[in-house]
Amino acid sequence: MRITDLINKKSVNLNLQKQNKLEAIDNLVDLVNNSGNLNNKEEYKKAIIARENMSTTGIGEGVAIPHAKTKSVNSACLAAAVCKDGIDYESFDGSLANLFFMIAAPDGANDTHLEVLSRLSTILMDEDFRINLMNSKSIDEFIQLIDKKENEKFPEEAIEEISSISTSSKYPKVLAVTACPTGIAHTFMAAESLNKMGEKKGISIKVETNGSSGAKNILTKDEIENAECIIVAADKKVEMSRFNGKKVIITKVANGIHKAEELIDKASRGDAPIYNHSGGNSSSEESREDETAFRKIYKHLMNGVSNMLPFVVSGGILIALAFLFDDYSINPKNFGSNLPLPAFLKGIGDYAFGFMLPVLAGYIAYSIADRPAMVVGFVGGIIAKESGSGFLGALLAGFIAGYIVVGLKKLFSKLPQSLDGIKPVLLFPLFGTLLIGIVMTFVVIPPVTAINNAMVAFLNGLGGSSKVVLGLVLGAMMAIDMGGPINKAAYVFGVASLDAGQFEIMAAVMAGGMVPPLAIALATTFFKNRFTKE
Repeated sequence: MRITDLINKKSVNLNLQKQNKLEAIDNLVDLVNNSGNLNNKEEYKKAIIARENMSTTGIGEGVAIPHAKTKSVNSACLAAAVCKDGIDYESFDGSLANLFFMIAAPDGANDTHLEVLSRLSTILMDEDFRINLMNSKSIDEFIQLIDKKENEKFPEEAIEEISSISTSSKYPKVLAVTACPTGIAHTFMAAESLNKMGEKKGISIKVETNGSSGAKNILTKDEIENAECIIVAADKKVEMSRFNGKKVIITKVANGIHKAEELIDKASRGDAPIYNHSGGNSSSEESREDETAFRKIYKHLMNGVSNMLPFVVSGGILIALAFLFDDYSINPKNFGSNLPLPAFLKGIGDYAFGFMLPVLAGYIAYSIADRPAMVVGFVGGIIAKESGSGFLGALLAGFIAGYIVVGLKKLFSKLPQSLDGIKPVLLFPLFGTLLIGIVMTFVVIPPVTAINNAMVAFLNGLGGSSKVVLGLVLGAMMAIDMGGPINKAAYVFGVASLDAGQFEIMAAVMAGGMVPPLAIALATTFFKNRFTKE
């Protein structure tokens, strides 16, 4: 669906006045309503505000793309506005928003808003294009600029072509797949970056995007057979069996954005190992045989930690608020629950925090052996929580659960094919849960509980100066590799100390983690001439 097909001239304002965010939303909703595609303007506005309350749609670089999918929309449409003075739209990068695109999608649409959002994100990465839109003299010129850009970026709409394929060859020289966990921003940013670099170097490339609304621009069997190399820039599972026997570069989606030139150069030279798929029939199965053991463990651990984080954050903040609003003098031993409001907040926070260990173990297991391992991991995590083996016990439970299910898959692969249907719903959960219970109870819990108690005793026994030294070390670990493995190790230790009742450790970890972004903010504020706009 083309952007220009969704824009009505009545829904474009090239002279939006400077105002606050809510006033801007009101004006944009009026523009959408001018198209005649809303059956209830107030309901649509409520849906827009509800989406903004989840997180701002100010994506940075002077752009905001508010959107909503609701039954108050009759058919998909788009409003656009320009405010040359800029509006504070609470953008992620702190910039004022000058360009606004408000998307309206009907409730029954198949992720229309996500398709439009991804297209807008792709074309708006071009700074010159954004400047030209802001300087448009008329609505016709504004729409023509978008039409021209869409023709440039999506030349063959019927077959969903996004890449720039050389006419001198029937098939692209290099293929790529991009995918990020959310499937919205980074997926398409990486695709755009790779396409741009391929065009710049004169190398034909086609990029498949595994976004939140499904795979687009899918690589065909003939294209894969004739490609010299394939780049897989993904942070989630993609279909890998189709690349068996081909040269494949497997990397993070962030490298697709920031290291596009290096990846294109390697791929064009064929500087990549032959990919050998590990087998299995699942289309989502991913094998990275060239990964080190450390990288695999790190990936599985981060899958658990990233899914655990929302529980830690929400529960931790609610518990902190309970302490903030409570009166310590009433009963120091019951601090956090002395008054009704703090007791209510702490109760909810404790519930959220209680999911921390089961979720950690469940998603580590899921990363290793897919969905059948999740229930086994969750059970192992709750056993760790109730037994007192804590964070370390849950961490081990996740890995053990994952590899138990890997073993069960191999064991039950010898069963008749007619039993395949009951494996994931009966055999894997039943035997996996039984085995994780046995292993946790008799093998893991006794030594880990002893280690956990020793760690708690060690942390409790630290004097003031020792805690300062430990805080300095952890703070340095948080900042030293800008979010890499050392940073994650410090963070995991901080969360483990939270579970052990030591809040000072996590305070030092969080303070250290704030140093790099603050340093970048100060540097780019006071020494602007040392940085390019990008």
